[in-house]
Amino acid sequence: MISYDNEHLDQEVEEENYFVSMTDMMVGLVFIFIILMMYYALQFRQEADARTSANKEREVILNTLAEELKKQNVIVTVDAKNGVLRLPDQTLFDSGQAHLKAEGVQTVKALSGALMRVMPCYTGGVEPQGTCRAESARIKVDSLFIEGHTDSDPFNGAGGRTNLDLSAERAINTYRQLIFDKPDLERLTSEQADGSPKAILSVSGYGDKRPVDAANTVAAKAKNRRIDIRILMAAPDSPDSEVIADELGLTP
Repeated sequence: MISYDNEHLDQEVEEENYFVSMTDMMVGLVFIFIILMMYYALQFRQEADARTSANKEREVILNTLAEELKKQNVIVTVDAKNGVLRLPDQTLFDSGQAHLKAEGVQTVKALSGALMRVMPCYTGGVEPQGTCRAESARIKVDSLFIEGHTDSDPFNGAGGRTNLDLSAERAINTYRQLIFDKPDLERLTSEQADGSPKAILSVSGYGDKRPVDAANTVAAKAKNRRIDIRILMAAPDSPDSEVIADELGLTP
């Protein structure tokens, strides 16, 4: 009887130890899961904060460019949400023409000077001309697109050219004039994923496919005929894992 009781007791102890071990393991797994959730939540928050900072700095760039141009009597529109500096078509081109008119040449000349005073702070390739904002050391510009847009009125140019052709030609000619006035603009670069530099300036034409006003009115069409200078900011760096670990209290 005594031997039987001892065996029974040993079995109960083993079963109890087993359940204790399983409980400890489950608690450990839950703890690890919570830590991982906290890690990714903090990482997401830091990435969101970095993107918000980049968008705010882009708005600063756009407003600074607009102020620089205003000093030279060039009035532009800032679309902060989409990162666009908007130049009205009527100051640049005659109807149906892709070459800059005299007033347009002066407008683009003013723009090239403004870009050279501001953009080198946020890019590589060219030394800044003056003092840069502290934010420009960590927030960079990835690309600057010169975009051509037309209204929806049919355009039948020589050789079967369409609104799409006209918008692209206007963007190209704007680009050429910018580089003619300030050749160093072509040297502005951003950093690719592999660390190599790439030119930030590029051109594109959209014809009438991206109107800012969809109404079929004279005023709406005037708004849609334009050159947009669109700024894309570089993607923020992923948060440093050591920094996140320190915030979570996981560092030794």
